[in-house]
Amino acid sequence: MKRIRTVFTLLKNTTIAFLNDDAFKLSASLSYYTVFALGPLLIIVISLSAIVYGRDVVEGKIYEQLSGLIGAGPALQIQNILINAQQTHASTLGAVIGFIVLFIGATGVFTEIQGSINFIWSVRAKPKKSWLVYLRNRLLSFSLVVGLGFVLLVSLIINALLTLLSQTLTKKFPHFPVGLFNLTNSLIILTVITCLFAVIYKVLPDAVISWKDAWIGSIFTAMLFLLGKFLIGYYLGKSNLGVTYGAAASVIIILAWVYYSSVILYFGAEFTKIYALHSGEGIRPKQTAVFIIKRETKEIPASYLDT
Repeated sequence: MKRIRTVFTLLKNTTIAFLNDDAFKLSASLSYYTVFALGPLLIIVISLSAIVYGRDVVEGKIYEQLSGLIGAGPALQIQNILINAQQTHASTLGAVIGFIVLFIGATGVFTEIQGSINFIWSVRAKPKKSWLVYLRNRLLSFSLVVGLGFVLLVSLIINALLTLLSQTLTKKFPHFPVGLFNLTNSLIILTVITCLFAVIYKVLPDAVISWKDAWIGSIFTAMLFLLGKFLIGYYLGKSNLGVTYGAAASVIIILAWVYYSSVILYFGAEFTKIYALHSGEGIRPKQTAVFIIKRETKEIPASYLDT
């Protein structure tokens, strides 16, 4: 009973913090960035995964997953975005500009996530030379993009091995429980998503958090994400967005799915913060960062008068 009360208090405090930090607005901002970064982000992730698999195989797998999440129409729209983003440039200057745009676009999503989690965790990087901070954040974000490509590659390999093993055993043993492989595949997907969230919470913010607290927060977020994936898919499948928005329905569905996914990501960040502060090892700023205080006051702060 005490444990149930503790979990309830944890979730209640998480919800209060989520609302106080205006995380719905942060989620809307991230969804806007993500839609514009989809092309560059997918190009890099697919290029890395295509080293082992062919590009057509990887693109087909991504299209299959997206179709299951948001429907065939929006998935086809994303595929068209990817095709247009991959168009070659006529000159060397065009290629260089294209690479810069690709780099900035692909890393912009993670830079936005970093800033939002910093705000949620009440930390901020110390003012430095602006170009050094910008370059560091972009390189860190690019490393996460590369990591995302590696995660996709590993999941594709494991999925292919499980499919091959399932087909082989089914031929030799017709009554073999295939559902066991589906369960294994689901657990692997949960593990992969958990690892991705753990890296985001541990590495991306300008804060120090123990791996234990990051793992607990990422497990909670991953389970919430998988549950939300089905609920969001069900809602988008039952809604009449195509009738309401017409030709723009695909873009609206993509925005809606990314927005709800962003809400889950930031709710998980709030949960991780609350757990670490009250039941874990706490959160503190890195040596290159400071705490920020968020509070209401009727008095005009001295620092505000200096702006």
